[in-house]
Amino acid sequence: MKDRFLALVIPAHVRALFRRLGIVWLLLTLTRILFYAFNSSSFPAAGLSDFLSGIWFDAISIGICFMPYYCLYLLPFPWRYNRFYKLFFGILFYGITCLMLGLNLMDVEYFKYTGKRSTADLFTILGAGNDLNQLITSFIRDFWFLILFFIALLALLIFVNRRMRKQARPVSGRDFWLSNLLSFVIYVPLLIVIARGGFGLRPVGLIEASKFTRVQNTALVMNTPFTMVKSFGKENLPEKKYMTAEQAEKLFDPIHTSQPQHLLPEKTNVMIIILESFGIEFVGKYPEGGEGYTPFLDSLLDESWYFEYAYANGKKSIEAVPAIVASMPSLMDNPYISSNYSTNHIESLVDLLHKAGYSSAFFHGATNGSMRFDAFAAQAGYERYFGRFEYNNDKHFDKTWGILDEYFNPWTARELSKLPEPFIGTLFTLSSHHPYFIPEHMRKRVKHGPQPICASISYGDYALSEFFREAKKQPWFDHTLFVICADHTPASTTPEFSQRTFLYRIPIAFYHPGGLLGKRKDERVMQQLDILPTVLDLLNIRTRYYSFGHSVFDNQPREAIAYLDGTYHYFRDTYLLNFSNDEARNLFECRELKEYPQDSLPELRGKANEYTRRLKAMIQRYNHDLIKNETSVQQ
Repeated sequence: MKDRFLALVIPAHVRALFRRLGIVWLLLTLTRILFYAFNSSSFPAAGLSDFLSGIWFDAISIGICFMPYYCLYLLPFPWRYNRFYKLFFGILFYGITCLMLGLNLMDVEYFKYTGKRSTADLFTILGAGNDLNQLITSFIRDFWFLILFFIALLALLIFVNRRMRKQARPVSGRDFWLSNLLSFVIYVPLLIVIARGGFGLRPVGLIEASKFTRVQNTALVMNTPFTMVKSFGKENLPEKKYMTAEQAEKLFDPIHTSQPQHLLPEKTNVMIIILESFGIEFVGKYPEGGEGYTPFLDSLLDESWYFEYAYANGKKSIEAVPAIVASMPSLMDNPYISSNYSTNHIESLVDLLHKAGYSSAFFHGATNGSMRFDAFAAQAGYERYFGRFEYNNDKHFDKTWGILDEYFNPWTARELSKLPEPFIGTLFTLSSHHPYFIPEHMRKRVKHGPQPICASISYGDYALSEFFREAKKQPWFDHTLFVICADHTPASTTPEFSQRTFLYRIPIAFYHPGGLLGKRKDERVMQQLDILPTVLDLLNIRTRYYSFGHSVFDNQPREAIAYLDGTYHYFRDTYLLNFSNDEARNLFECRELKEYPQDSLPELRGKANEYTRRLKAMIQRYNHDLIKNETSVQQ
């Protein structure tokens, strides 16, 4: 009787199903161990509880990804022993498993560059231009070992699956229908509950990971199939109602009026130089960076007004350009440029300067279409775009990204002389980006270091000096304001620089060849979003405009904001507030380089509440304005 009961409630095909899913569960755990082993510097405080929470998220991912498999497999029909039926489910099982393993292994290395598990926006970014076609060969060449790991895991899957496979005895008659109906009614709902993450009102999402661990470790707890599925088709921002619109506007208002400072002459040109991956870890001028690889940039900062505590507003190049050019952050899982809101009407620095008679051009040596920069440049109002095709000399092509900086940078300086003055120009460098290619004639001249990017930063610094060497020969040089900043911080193997407290620290500086801005180090908080309003004040432009940043000349709080993996990071004064699930999670002192920052939230609850209220007003306004397409001054 007992055997018959078990055969009815847990028949052979159900046991076979759970054996297969159990193997997948084990393999996902192995990929998490690999993920941690290759990125341990990003998780210095990881513990057993993080891995146990990760096992639960793996179960959720299996429940989601294998839903077509187990729903069809458990259908109560007598097809189970048909040869074509077995072939179909074999292909489906191995296909889903290979996809899940492949996504997890991809992030073993890609995580270093983004600081988060990959989400669905990755396909949008890679699909822009020819980036995927150009990068795939370099990824295979540099990360071939991941392919070996994938083959080894697949071999282990096949081996264990065959060893555990037991030939189920066909059951006929009334017992067949009874056992199959019971299996479908019991196990399909059970697996769907697991896929939801439990019996909560809503399925578990990306932000729930922060409930299981500290914010720094959410990427370790989650897995890439989970983040991909949960972010797919989730671009639309929710309306937030933390407070009334009037209360929010008192705390934060993105509508500004410029305050001309008359520090520079009228009609001064402006040249924005965005340095690929120049985090302060590798810039010698910053004391936290240790040994530097940027002697020219250091000398330029000596002659500039530069900010010691400056922050990027994202971790990707595609997030940096809207922040710098249009003071528009990407406070969502998908970067602004590739989001549903990318066609909103925005007011860029270029648009505002056009009204004052400025011409404009954007320079980026990559293949045209890369990161959609050419499309965004057009939307932002740039009159000319210069990329690899306009340079028109592939002898200087690095065979991956585009034209090498040492050639493209001085060419940019010469091309700027063809623009009517005054002008606004933007140069986005590219050579200090993975795969960190350095031409043969420069490999002995650059400074090498413990990380592969060190030599690439050194090369990028040399290329920057080549821009200024050529720019000094041009008639426009002496009456131009230069804005120098990085797009984001690079991948790092240093635990301290992998902490959220230092994950966004970059150089930002304003330089005028005539010394009209002085030589000074500013210890106030600065962010990429503040560049647009500050430049308007420096150029003496009188206007009302929309900006999520603030000029350094106004009396607003000095702050910076970024978003990553469902968490908002809010920098103010000397602190970093982590905010997720609609509440403050941590408050860290962020000016000391520490591997284990101490959470001060319990002791400084009043300060955290003040910061939280301001941040909520920013989030509420950001979501509302993007949803309603109100990201410009309403005339």
